[in-house]
Amino acid sequence: MGPTLYSAWRATAPYRVRIGLALKGVAYDYAAVDLLRGDQRAPAYRAVNPQGLTPALDLGDGHVLTQSLAILEWLEEAHPQPAILPKTLLDRQRVRAMALIIACDIHPLNNTRIGQALNRLGVSQADNLAWVRRWITDGFDTLEPMIARYGAGYAFGDAPTLADCCLIPQVYSARRFEVDLTPYPAIVAVEARAAEHPAFQAAHPTKQPDAVPA
Repeated sequence: MGPTLYSAWRATAPYRVRIGLALKGVAYDYAAVDLLRGDQRAPAYRAVNPQGLTPALDLGDGHVLTQSLAILEWLEEAHPQPAILPKTLLDRQRVRAMALIIACDIHPLNNTRIGQALNRLGVSQADNLAWVRRWITDGFDTLEPMIARYGAGYAFGDAPTLADCCLIPQVYSARRFEVDLTPYPAIVAVEARAAEHPAFQAAHPTKQPDAVPA
């Protein structure tokens, strides 16, 4: 029995893991979790992931992995080739730093549950959108010079890494919320390069079985 990925089609955290699985060539079954409907809070999903977040990767052998970056690190160790972390210590640190800017400093401030919490506090849709854009641009302001310095087609070097697994979903989210990407040519160039790669194509939200037509 192979792994099952519990995923939500346009949520960025499971999107990262889909990219990693595709890059590693790991086949998996897809279990959709509707975040807007609240599937993540239902007892059936809480039995899989008590935190009630996506993604979760059920390995089919009694082990369930959670937290997108931890899953990606596990993938790198369990399936070393093709590598998504560079060879040297300093280069691995730089790639992890890029990934963590996204996973820790951008995404947690503007994901679905934060938006819903702001709505319950009476924050207007306009202010909620401004909040999302503020944190994306803040993170991209930091990432842009890093990618301009270390990138050579992808965020770091000339092959996809952990950083790209995080960056491409965040760019998708930025476009969804109509963030002006003009100040970020290095980031946009990585987006264009990744769009040509089969792994990123397969992981795209619109290709998922639970995707909602535009």
